[in-house]
Amino acid sequence: MDTEASLGSLPYVPGTGRPVPEAEPELVEQWRSGGGELVELLSQVRERFGGIAAFRLGPAPTVLVTDPQAVQHVLARHPERYVKRSHRARVLIGDGVLAATGEAWKRQRRLLQSQFTGTGMRRYEQRITEAARTTAGRWDGHARTGQTLDVGQEMRRFALDAIWRSLTGHPLDDETERELAAVAAVATALPTLPADVTDAQDAVAADLARIDAVARHAIEAARSGAAGPDGPGLLHVLTDAATERPEYTDQLIRDELVTLLVAGHETTATTLTWLYLLLDQHPAAREQAVAAGGEGSAGRRQAIQALVHETLRLYPSAWILPRHATEEDTLAGYAVEAGTDLLICPYLTHRDPELWPDPEHFDPRRFLTPDGRPAHPGAYFPFGIGPRACLGLQFALRESTVLLEHLLPVHTPAFYSTPRKAVYGITVRPDGPTPATLVSPLT
Repeated sequence: MDTEASLGSLPYVPGTGRPVPEAEPELVEQWRSGGGELVELLSQVRERFGGIAAFRLGPAPTVLVTDPQAVQHVLARHPERYVKRSHRARVLIGDGVLAATGEAWKRQRRLLQSQFTGTGMRRYEQRITEAARTTAGRWDGHARTGQTLDVGQEMRRFALDAIWRSLTGHPLDDETERELAAVAAVATALPTLPADVTDAQDAVAADLARIDAVARHAIEAARSGAAGPDGPGLLHVLTDAATERPEYTDQLIRDELVTLLVAGHETTATTLTWLYLLLDQHPAAREQAVAAGGEGSAGRRQAIQALVHETLRLYPSAWILPRHATEEDTLAGYAVEAGTDLLICPYLTHRDPELWPDPEHFDPRRFLTPDGRPAHPGAYFPFGIGPRACLGLQFALRESTVLLEHLLPVHTPAFYSTPRKAVYGITVRPDGPTPATLVSPLT
């Protein structure tokens, strides 16, 4: 196949591009004075200048990329030209695979890759199901008593249970859950931490100490050979690797463990919380999914997966992906100089009206018909695309689907109040609690 022709892309010849259109300084100053979210500035830049545009937050321009072909070029076709220099979560995840670069990243990625595809995923199917059954049982109890629950907290507890079982072979216990609340606390604080790494670590030292204590205990248990009731977990893969690979020190194993905890529960919990908030506004979507087939049927599973995908379209797990150009390039006809910083923004690509009709509307049917969504892979990429796409994509989709198969037919949250806005940090999360009681749906 002719890749260039199939992508409909221009030949990328360095030195032949025209200048990237740049937003006027007044636009940036207006945004600064308003104190709004970065996404508001990016939205205005995209709306005025299109899928490739520049703006200045400092002396050098930053290029915003939302055009699908340009996204594919940067993330999938030429990742060696557009690299990930650092990760804002490094204070939490250290040198884990999300933050690693170069040869270290390749080694770490290679080790973990097999655990999240094919046979590897089948190892964790039962653990995900048990976590979903535990949540369903808890919701049955809440429904009987009429007790108020927080849907966001419930989704976080489920997702943490699923990844903890997969990592250690043990179900999540109350004490571990309490201590690992520090993970969410640090993740929430990241956008406001000092730029200096030492100062940032000092600011969240108590929470990091709690996380390190849990990680140290889990690593020691895995290294002792004591498998949990569900058998050995992903953590055992890391400790076994340390016997042959000297780079897998206790510190790196800790960093990978925390990385998998962050990536394996925070994003899924946030997606599921948004999904329930969206279903509260669009109850017919739940009814249609449940009516798509009987329990365990392919029809119902596909309809539930469409709910998840449409939620991820509106609130992608990775809402912004920074990259750095290591060499001169031509991107969709525009010149990109070496040293340029780029921001790839799935959040804005997914809401582009030229790609997605009525993009602000929640419509899971987009993912149930062949022509319901854009065909270009750069038009929908909630977990990224290319070599650095999220390792846990299949894990996240599977745990979301399994939980919803257990909960949607039986319980519907009736919210007392819902958050009024989103917060754009590591994930796009609801700004506030989500208290609700559970009622039996009519369908």
